[in-house]
Amino acid sequence: MFEGFKEERVGTGEAELFVRHGGSGPPVLLLHGHPRTHATWHRVAPLLAGDFTVVCPDLRGYGRSSKPATTDDHEPYSKRAMARDCAALMRVLGHERFAVVGHDRGAYVAQRLAMDHPDMVSHLVVIDGVPIGEALARADARFAAAWWHWFFLGQTAKPAERVINADPGAWYGGTPEAMGAEAYEDYRRAIHDPATVHAMCEDYRAGLGLDRAADDADRRAGRRISCPTLFLWATRDDMEDLYGDPLAIWRDWADDLRGAPIDSGHHVAEEAPAELAAGLRRFLGAGG
Repeated sequence: MFEGFKEERVGTGEAELFVRHGGSGPPVLLLHGHPRTHATWHRVAPLLAGDFTVVCPDLRGYGRSSKPATTDDHEPYSKRAMARDCAALMRVLGHERFAVVGHDRGAYVAQRLAMDHPDMVSHLVVIDGVPIGEALARADARFAAAWWHWFFLGQTAKPAERVINADPGAWYGGTPEAMGAEAYEDYRRAIHDPATVHAMCEDYRAGLGLDRAADDADRRAGRRISCPTLFLWATRDDMEDLYGDPLAIWRDWADDLRGAPIDSGHHVAEEAPAELAAGLRRFLGAGG
C-alpha cells in the first residue's frame, strides 16, 4: 500500500498529522472522509503519482494524527481548524500552492481551505458533499431519516461515544475485500481507539455549529470560491435523491464550476478508483 511513498508525522502548530506523500509534479492534497483514514486513497494515489506529488494525511482527530483537546464550542474540530492544519502541512512539505481533493467530511475541509486560503488553492475538487450550511438549510424529514447520524453524533446531551465504543466494528462496518486488507487494518485500528471516536464525534458537533456559521457568514458576505472547482458525486449514493441536481447548489458558491456523476457507491476512492483518478487527471491537466 502506497509503495514508494514516504511516511512521516508533521507538526502544524496546533496538531501533528500523520501523512504519506510521494510522486512528482504539481502537488495534490487528498482529504478523506468519516470514518476513514488517509488509506482510503491507496488505490487512487498510485494512479496520480506519475504526474503529481500526492499528499495523503489523516485529518486531525482521525487515524494516526493527534487528537487536540476540545472546547465547549468544538472549535478544535471545526473545518476551519482542519483547514489551518492542511495549509501548514503543505507549507512544511514545501508546497505554497496546490490542488485539494476532499471526500465526505474531507470535502468540507477542502471547501474551507479554498475559502480561507485562496492564495494557496489552485484547484478544488469536492466529492459527495454540498456545503454544510446548504445541507442543514435543507434538512427536512427526508434528510433526517437518511442522515440521522449527523444529529446522533453531533448532539451532546447523550453522547454517541458510549454507544459506538460498545462495538465499533458493527457500528462502522467495512470489509477487507472492499477496502483492501492494509487499508482495512488501518481503519480498524482507528475506529477501535476511543480517542478517535470522540474526535470524530467532535467533527460532527463542530459541523452543526461553527461550520454552519462559517458557511452562512460566507454567503451573507458574498464570498465565493475563485479557483476552478470540480464536483463529483456517486450515482449510488443519495446526492441526487436529496438534492435533485446537486451541481446546482455548488453554482451558488464557485465562479468556475464543472461536475460529473461517477457510477459508484459512497466510497468512490475505494469502489471506482480508476474512474475517479481519470476524472482528477483531466481536471488537473494531466489528460485522461
